[in-house]
Amino acid sequence: MNLETFFEKFDLFADCPNAVQKMRELILELAVQGKLVEQREEDSLPCAVSNKAICADVPFEVPASWIWTRLSALGDTKPRNTCDDSLKYSFVPMTFIPAGFGWDVRSEQRLWGDIKKGYTHFQDNDVVMAKITPCFENGKSAVMAGLYGGCGAGTTELHVFRPEIQDVYSRYVLIYLKTRGFIDRGVPRMTGSAGQKRVPHDYFANSPLPLPPLAEQKRIVAKVDELMALCDALEAQQKERETKRAALAKAALAAFAEAPSPQSLELLFHPSYAIDPSDLRKSILTLAVQGKLVEQREEEGDADSLIAAISNQRKSINAKNYSQVSEDEWFFDVPESWRWIRMGNISLQSDSGWSPQCLAESRVGNAWGVLKVSAVSWGVFDPEANKALPSGMEIRDDCEVKDGDFLLSRANTEELVARSVVVGRTPPHLMMSDKIVRFQFPSEIEKGYINLVNSSAPAREYYARNASGTSSSMKNVGRKVMCELPVPLPPLAEQKRIVAKVDELMVLVDRLDAKVKAAQETGARLLEAMVAELSGKVAGTGVSR
Repeated sequence: MNLETFFEKFDLFADCPNAVQKMRELILELAVQGKLVEQREEDSLPCAVSNKAICADVPFEVPASWIWTRLSALGDTKPRNTCDDSLKYSFVPMTFIPAGFGWDVRSEQRLWGDIKKGYTHFQDNDVVMAKITPCFENGKSAVMAGLYGGCGAGTTELHVFRPEIQDVYSRYVLIYLKTRGFIDRGVPRMTGSAGQKRVPHDYFANSPLPLPPLAEQKRIVAKVDELMALCDALEAQQKERETKRAALAKAALAAFAEAPSPQSLELLFHPSYAIDPSDLRKSILTLAVQGKLVEQREEEGDADSLIAAISNQRKSINAKNYSQVSEDEWFFDVPESWRWIRMGNISLQSDSGWSPQCLAESRVGNAWGVLKVSAVSWGVFDPEANKALPSGMEIRDDCEVKDGDFLLSRANTEELVARSVVVGRTPPHLMMSDKIVRFQFPSEIEKGYINLVNSSAPAREYYARNASGTSSSMKNVGRKVMCELPVPLPPLAEQKRIVAKVDELMVLVDRLDAKVKAAQETGARLLEAMVAELSGKVAGTGVSR
């Protein structure tokens, strides 16, 4: 297979994450391995260059007409400039150093007297490479060109190579510095503390460099330019396609939201475009709690009689009452048969667990354990997320989780705080921690419906506004905030039909999700195989043929 075939088959793995980026990386790797352009018999390295050859610790084989050498043998790796202090020259901060290949370096003008000390020196045709993390890993490097006055200075976080032999083409050197192989081999060599790690000068100056004859270096650069332009075109084509697909997906979601029907539902799963499954799940939840997912039926009455029955039960147990939901608190308009009411006014009571000093490991068998907050954080109850209660510690039976409990996380990350689950079947002897809150609802309430409301985007926004805590890594939502959540309440029969419909649609979304992931995995495997074939490696082994 050749690169032309590779580009022609791009559509086969266009949906593979970072497909174009991987193609760019492949081009650079093939370039420095001598596999991008042909070798010509008339090309040869002059003796002055051949004498710089090394043969130890080279990472891969190169054509017979090439040599392995080092930057330090080909030029100055710590150059300094002599310029007029009163004249202006280029100043280049790190933000002006590009990560892509072939991108121009920007600069600003400053007096040489102001920048000659404390900065890195360079001039036109020098090759610069970022040495600090994450700039090095991101491939920030460039050939300096078009500098004001031909010289300049800039960020201290650069290594610089200034060629001193005519048979070294700076843009070819740049290709090697940008290869994923050179970068990956350099990462373990970095020194310093986290966030301030740097590539040592020795790695930059003395690492093996594969060097072809000058004429071939220039052919390689020209070919890389040509193929990178193709990658640019593919990337633009990919973005245009994604823009169109996103517009179609948005229109399909809008059509379904405006008039949910089998026809508009079918549009959501049309093969011509892909709706992100997470967006689809959010849309389904929103439509469900807005009363747009199933029809309202006159014979089912309205929510008033349901609320009255619940109020009588709450009076008999002296449950705390919360204020009515004012119209300006409504998240949206609801059907005539629905009512807005606070979650605390339709629940009978709420409680939370305790957090004794538990063992680090999970409980064994049906021994007593305390649930971690992660047991209720991800939409599905996870009884395995627990810590064992030390033997001999007093048991609190009132905190034990039962089948059908409605649980919320009181303390969690900004994304997960106040997430809820309805417990299905649960093993015995599991207690709530004090970071888990349990609500008990009367039979007039379908807990699965309340879970949908609590998981919907408007509820998530409500909790985000009312959560306490300064760090996004840990937020708290008090029980009072939970009780004051405005709930759009339909009649009980409609609550059940909504839950059933959501379950039905989520099965379809799960299938779509699996299909999307399978397509991405297939594309990734195909891309990996094609890259392996082109780079002359056995797929999955990294062994040269």
